[in-house]
Amino acid sequence: MNKFAKITAATAFAVLSAGPALAVDEHYIAGDAVVGGYDVVAYHTAGAPTMGSADYSATYQGATWYFSSAENLEMFNADPAKFAPAYGGWCSAGASKGKKVPTQPDLFAIVDGQLYLNSSPGAHNNLFLADTENVIRKGEGNWKQIFATPTGDL
Repeated sequence: MNKFAKITAATAFAVLSAGPALAVDEHYIAGDAVVGGYDVVAYHTAGAPTMGSADYSATYQGATWYFSSAENLEMFNADPAKFAPAYGGWCSAGASKGKKVPTQPDLFAIVDGQLYLNSSPGAHNNLFLADTENVIRKGEGNWKQIFATPTGDL
């Protein structure tokens, strides 16, 4: 068996034996909810991070999401994929480098209707905003490999 075949077989075994991915693996959860309980719809409607409330919550992809109003909850429930942030709410610049890095709610951008969050002013300004297209392209490629990998294993 050549080296590539061994790596591929080992990778396939690891993926199949790991079982189903947990929401905690796929989404950045801080406290009780995805993205620390911030309302992901409000980024689109208010253009700013807005804290959500457990009074307006939904479950999507096995994770809890908070919203600041019944209207935002309703919008999310109607089309959760439209409002869920890229890379499960993990840092976009981090995803472009194959890492899951916790995000800060005020470091965000909406590109082509998709919410992207980042972890630090440097990641946001010097990586994501400076080379948005490339960061997204790399992040999309890496996310297919890292989405269900626990952060400690990256």
